Amino acid sequence: MKFALLCAAAVTAVSLAAPVAAGDLTINGSTTVLPVVQKAGEAFMASHPTVHLSISGGGSGNGIKALIEKQCDIAMSSRDIQAKEKTAAEKNGVTPQRTAIAVDAIVPVVHPDNKVGDLTVQQLADIYAGKIRNWKDVGGDDAKIVVISRDTSSGTFESWHELIMKKARVTPAALMQASNGAVSQAVAKNRNAIGYLGLGYLNSTVKGLSVNGVKASADTALSRQWPIARELYIFTNGAPAGDAKLFVDYLLAQDKGQKDVREVGFVPIAK
Repeated sequence: MKFALLCAAAVTAVSLAAPVAAGDLTINGSTTVLPVVQKAGEAFMASHPTVHLSISGGGSGNGIKALIEKQCDIAMSSRDIQAKEKTAAEKNGVTPQRTAIAVDAIVPVVHPDNKVGDLTVQQLADIYAGKIRNWKDVGGDDAKIVVISRDTSSGTFESWHELIMKKARVTPAALMQASNGAVSQAVAKNRNAIGYLGLGYLNSTVKGLSVNGVKASADTALSRQWPIARELYIFTNGAPAGDAKLFVDYLLAQDKGQKDVREVGFVPIAK
């Protein structure tokens, strides 16, 4: 099969590989952006049979690191590039260029049996800081809250850290997970757990909470009524060129990549 979807464990192997040949694009990074690129990549290769895409997750930080080290052509990221990453890129002769491909809402999720349906931004911050430790303090049952978080290499963690935590420290008791899928599974298996997911990862095994009385949706994410909205990006070394430009153009086309964005559950940005 032409489409190569590599698991997160394969990221190290990808990052150490030799530069790819013409007609091959190596894409690495965010597990949040991954479903968009995977779906769009399948259709893109069907219409561009001379181009092969090799795609792996592993986190936004890993994707940007691979781009800086010239070990991938495109980095997927659910956060913007950091100042220290820009400095490292400049030292290595790389000029990261950002392209927004979708809008996402990060949604706090709980077990479907949890009777809590809405939390404020402050309550979420206090839960993740370890200040609120029992569900009864926010209208739930008398049970200890099990905090599930993304790990620090995740762009979703960085967005949560900035938008909810205001850069305050997450409790050391938090159980750190490497992907949206792992967070979803952990919350689905524990009726006292809370986690957070990209909008496209919501499913029937978990319950999405409203925040400050607002429900996460395409409309509230685009209008920024949803307090945990952010853009999803890809980064290239300089302006996209050659096969990379073909794929970027495909991602941004309203009837192609942006349709795929919508179908996997995120919010298109193309007008």
